[in-house]
Amino acid sequence: MLIKRCLSFVAMATFSVSALAWEPSGKVECIAPSDPGGGWDFTCRSVGNVLQDLELVPGSVQTTNMAGAGGGVAYAHTISKRNDDDTLLVAGSTATITRLAQNQFPGMNADMVQWVGALGADYGIIAVGKDSKYQNLNQLMDAMKANPRSVKFAGGSARGGWDHLKVLMTAKEAGVDKLPSVPYLSYNNGGEALTQVVGGQVDAFTGDVTETTGFMESGDIRILAVLADERLPGKLSDIPTAKEQGIDAVGPNWRGFYMPKGASDEAKAYWTDAINTVYASDEWKKVMKRNGLIPFHPDSDQFDSFIHKQVDDIQQLSREIGLLK
Repeated sequence: MLIKRCLSFVAMATFSVSALAWEPSGKVECIAPSDPGGGWDFTCRSVGNVLQDLELVPGSVQTTNMAGAGGGVAYAHTISKRNDDDTLLVAGSTATITRLAQNQFPGMNADMVQWVGALGADYGIIAVGKDSKYQNLNQLMDAMKANPRSVKFAGGSARGGWDHLKVLMTAKEAGVDKLPSVPYLSYNNGGEALTQVVGGQVDAFTGDVTETTGFMESGDIRILAVLADERLPGKLSDIPTAKEQGIDAVGPNWRGFYMPKGASDEAKAYWTDAINTVYASDEWKKVMKRNGLIPFHPDSDQFDSFIHKQVDDIQQLSREIGLLK
């Protein structure tokens, strides 16, 4: 039903974008709260390209990489330095919400920015290097059940962030004890974490499928499981789910944007409609198919309530596994 509503919105969205009084006339910037590589960088660059192709921006969209504190540096920068900037978008995801839910951005909360919209969901995966002794997810989890410290994970979020939570969720469902003892190394982005796994310095990777496409195609990694209800479409359909291996773990990571709270109402309306238009376009459908994104696009008037519910849900999960009091 959601997909049908989005498809029927194409003509209306295209018209409303062109009819609005405000439109960007200068440089449009997208902040990726990480170093190059990884999901936030992917979001800025891929959506920026489609915005340009659809002539929704003048010229190109400038991607600015702003790593630090699991997205906290970019979040603070948006609030304190750019609060009234009409031409700024910032890549966000479930990883952003996780940090907010766990009070990892001191003095900041989800009400301090404007949530623009989501353009798909990127499902979590657990992967190992091509020469790893672990051939499936159950072998990996069995080793952790015998010794929670025996498998070292790398991910692109900070400790306690969404990548870390995905491992702990999966391990909990598999029956692993002493979850806080599971080793997790945090890197600035998924690409950097994957490099450590490929090089043999770390046993396994936790991240999202869009981060692994190049490494998977080159044969440098093997994905043991995707944390989805069912197998992903297309070229990713060979990857088994955790559920079909008997471990009921699902970890979707939405991809989208927030913008400054103090931006003008006209700018907020423009970018909301622009993201709707991108999502409904053939150009974006090709990007989604190529990178394993699954349709996910809450109506604009529902997105803010979705964000706040996700904050509540992640707070509860974090308490259950001992990461939040």
